[in-house]
Amino acid sequence: MVRCFLLFTLSHPCRRVPRRSNHAFSTFTASSPVVSDPPPPHASLFFKSQNPTRRLIPLQSSFDQYESSQPQLKAPPFPPHFTDTNNGTYGYLSSRYRDSRTSNDAQSFHLQICKHGFANDLFLCNTLINVYVRIGALVEAGKLFEEMPEKNSVTWACLISGYTQNGMPNEACAHFKQMVSDGFSPSPYACGSVLRACQESGPCKLKFGMQIHGLICKTNHASDMVMSNVLMSMYGRCLGSVDDAYHVFCEIEIKNSVSWNSIISVYCQRGDAISAFKLFSSMQKDGSAFSLQPNEYTFGSLITAACSLAHAGLSLLQQILTRVNKSGILQDLYVGSALVSGFARFGLIDYARKIFEQMSERNAISMNGLMVALVRQKRGKEATEVFMEMKGLVGINLDSLVVLLSSFAEFSVLEEGKRKGREVHAYVIGAGLIYRKVAIGNGLINMYAKCGAISDACSVFRHMVDKDLISWNSLISGLDQNEFFEDAVMNFREIKRSQFMPSNFTLISALSSCASLGWIILGQQIHCEALKLGLDLDVSVSNALLALYSDTGHLSECRNVFFSMQDYDQVSWNSIIGALAGSEASVLEAVEYFLDMMQSGWELNRVTFMSILAAVSSLSLPDLGQQIHAVVLKYNAAEDCAIENALITCYGKCGGIDDCEKIFSRMSERRDEISWNSMISGYIHNEFLPKAMDLVWFMMQRGQRLDSFTFATVLSACASVATLERGMEVHACGIRACLESDVVVGSAIVDMYSKCGRIDYASRFFELMPVRNAYSWNSLISGYARNGQGHEALSLFSQMKLQGQLPDHVTFVGVLSACSHAGLVDEGFQHFKSMTKVHGLAPRMEHFSCMVDLLGRAGKLNMIENFINKMPMMPNVLIWRTVLGACCRANGRNTELGRRVAEMLLELEPQNATNYVLLANMYAAGGKWDDVAKARMAMRKATAKKEAGCSWVTMKDGVHVFVAGDKSHPEKDLIYEKLKELNRKMREAGYVPETKFALYDLELENKEELLSYHSEKLAVAYVLTRPSQLPIRIMKNLRVCGDCHSAFKYISKIVGRQIVLRDSSRFHHFADGKCSCGDYW
Repeated sequence: MVRCFLLFTLSHPCRRVPRRSNHAFSTFTASSPVVSDPPPPHASLFFKSQNPTRRLIPLQSSFDQYESSQPQLKAPPFPPHFTDTNNGTYGYLSSRYRDSRTSNDAQSFHLQICKHGFANDLFLCNTLINVYVRIGALVEAGKLFEEMPEKNSVTWACLISGYTQNGMPNEACAHFKQMVSDGFSPSPYACGSVLRACQESGPCKLKFGMQIHGLICKTNHASDMVMSNVLMSMYGRCLGSVDDAYHVFCEIEIKNSVSWNSIISVYCQRGDAISAFKLFSSMQKDGSAFSLQPNEYTFGSLITAACSLAHAGLSLLQQILTRVNKSGILQDLYVGSALVSGFARFGLIDYARKIFEQMSERNAISMNGLMVALVRQKRGKEATEVFMEMKGLVGINLDSLVVLLSSFAEFSVLEEGKRKGREVHAYVIGAGLIYRKVAIGNGLINMYAKCGAISDACSVFRHMVDKDLISWNSLISGLDQNEFFEDAVMNFREIKRSQFMPSNFTLISALSSCASLGWIILGQQIHCEALKLGLDLDVSVSNALLALYSDTGHLSECRNVFFSMQDYDQVSWNSIIGALAGSEASVLEAVEYFLDMMQSGWELNRVTFMSILAAVSSLSLPDLGQQIHAVVLKYNAAEDCAIENALITCYGKCGGIDDCEKIFSRMSERRDEISWNSMISGYIHNEFLPKAMDLVWFMMQRGQRLDSFTFATVLSACASVATLERGMEVHACGIRACLESDVVVGSAIVDMYSKCGRIDYASRFFELMPVRNAYSWNSLISGYARNGQGHEALSLFSQMKLQGQLPDHVTFVGVLSACSHAGLVDEGFQHFKSMTKVHGLAPRMEHFSCMVDLLGRAGKLNMIENFINKMPMMPNVLIWRTVLGACCRANGRNTELGRRVAEMLLELEPQNATNYVLLANMYAAGGKWDDVAKARMAMRKATAKKEAGCSWVTMKDGVHVFVAGDKSHPEKDLIYEKLKELNRKMREAGYVPETKFALYDLELENKEELLSYHSEKLAVAYVLTRPSQLPIRIMKNLRVCGDCHSAFKYISKIVGRQIVLRDSSRFHHFADGKCSCGDYW
């Protein structure tokens, strides 16, 4: 009984050792000695043999006092019939097997008992039960217990303790109940063991633990200090029972160090660091009368508590260090290890390393703590150096190898880390350690995955004999991080078929893969799995669900997940704000969530600011942008490069180009590629193309690396304004930067040339591209359609399909546009139907608009209304405006349809002048001048301003802009003289003015004069005043009229030069009296 009691005291919860998870201190039981896994004899490279001894709590005097107060158990007298031989055998057996710890000894002891007739001896049977308990053979211990004809309280206590020590708390509690039912008085050791079982079970055994407490109160053990300490530990472990633990503490009349350490440990384990430090203060005050001094176990708990405090933790840790120095226990192994881990957690790695080097005694746990801290700080190489320095000085355990493997993934050069990892992998295989502990295999999977060698990670996983949930989680996470998303999802399915239940980490990785793949249905199934497992309440799982629904565009589900969350963290708020900011329809809502986040007291970080600035950029609200900028300054985040880039983008889209320049100039050496690209995009957005180009030249002069995004952005700007010369300059820069073969830059070059009217250059460059993507094909298909080469566009579309490139929605906009401009009605309908039937693409509004335009240009107005009525969606203003434009071109043949369409348009957009102009033009084409006057009067009443028609040409001395009848140009006399000459030559060649395009009720002569002074004719006349044989390039902001189109055909033949005219919808290439559109536009 005395020996059982001593085992009980050794399992006291105040015994503290460094924990592997946080390298602080945790509860220790006698059945789990803190020793390293013994290495095999031949593993001498990394390991050093050691025989660690267990350190008893330095309170043995209190335990001795407890022992002296209990009746001493003596060996029972030998039965009268025992001979001397039996006496000798009995004594030999009791002494020989008393401390046995092997299964061979247990079997031999059991055999000797039966052989010598001691099967009914209570003492020897109790001893045998203890031996079975030590080796974990609880089944054999239970059978022996059941077969014993006589039992005492020691018998029950031994078995109950065995169940507790071997992780079978339910069996321990059940046997304690049976012991009390059978009339046995529970000993302190039995009570302590069953209380420990309740402690291990957690809240579910709280009620039973309270019943045992009540039973203890009826005995003379109620005031026992050791029993009180066990009760405190039990209550502290059960959630919500910290107050009960404190009540037990208060009932102790004379408190010793163990009592104070126990209650402080309870509050530390519950995360109530403030209460723990208040108790420590009380301990110092009350202990002064009893000479109570904090010891290594006190400081161990307090260090853990200090580490849990984000703001005041470092200050408290420094104060603890001062007190530890004063107490003279800095050299203590456990206190030193905890301090190393604590300072490392706060990022003071150098400080932690100094403490580590000053420790007189170091072991693998203290070394592991320092290594883990270095790994967390992304200093993997230094962690490896610590291992190499210490491997000959401390006994390395298997956990050291696991930490070492994790350090390789934090090397600055991952290839070097992977090489080191392979060396360790080879060592653990050669030393036979890979099968000793599953954590070694898990560490290898994690190391290979983070080093980018996912195939090696999969190989390790396949060859693992034993796997646990961490093995599966490491593999699935590694596959997700290495973009093997489908494999990650497949392994998630496999884990469900195994014996393991998915954890929160499993679900997070699987949801991430689904988000990357866009597999919303499978993601929703995993969401259901989370609900069934109760893991949807985990904040990290909820955040992963937010990311899934955000990435797949399901904002309503995103909101539902956010509303159903019981707890939020910073990531949760950032996720919902980012999701809403990414959708044009929900940008204002993102701003509202941002305000809610601030009002709720959450701290804003880089992600928050970047998301909300993106939302403000979409709204183009400069005042709000300035307010966000003020908050950024308040948070001292204004010098964060990513935030500065977001501010430049925001101000650029809000029209604050001056603010962009101020921020950009202050960044100086902090500028990165995104900074330059944001500034260039800002210039382009605000139509400062020359400044954007100057910035590109400046980047090149100072040696700044130009990336594909820079070139694609500038080329897109050149394409938007059809600035061919500038576009060619950027193309040349791309060649110098060796980016011509980049698929993004190459596709932008094709798009630029096609939008600048050089479809021949675009086609030639396309053929030279080594790699093409969907954007490359789409750019050229749309380019052919825009330049009046519909048949070439359809031929290229067929080639695209033959080469295995799948068409997308953008492709079909180009294809249908080509059919529309070429008048291919039947082919257009065939391609429109193939979107759904062949390619599985649902037509969008822009595709229906193309079909309406196709019918309108073909003059099939009777089919338009029927087609619109069959649309699966409500037509928008683009559809109706296309119909009205078709009615204009029909020369008044269906003014009733046009009138009805115009009424709907004017109701939807009463301020849009284009709608009134189209209506007036339709009436003018039909000669209905009264209706024309009414339409123009309605436009004036609505205060809608019509965009003035203009044309411009780019010459060496700049851009020259003309409007109809313009006489403001410095060379107006030469222009009108040249125009008069052209009109004469055109009439001689057979040109007759098409007065139907003069949309005013005037006399014939006046109409002819009005037509002759259109802006595009003035522009071409101006170019012809300069001597040159280069093609003439003219831009017009409105659709070219039929008379000018006819005149340009004559002019191209008269002057013998190609004329390229880009109007608001397409290019017209005039040469030798013909146009590329074939007079169908």
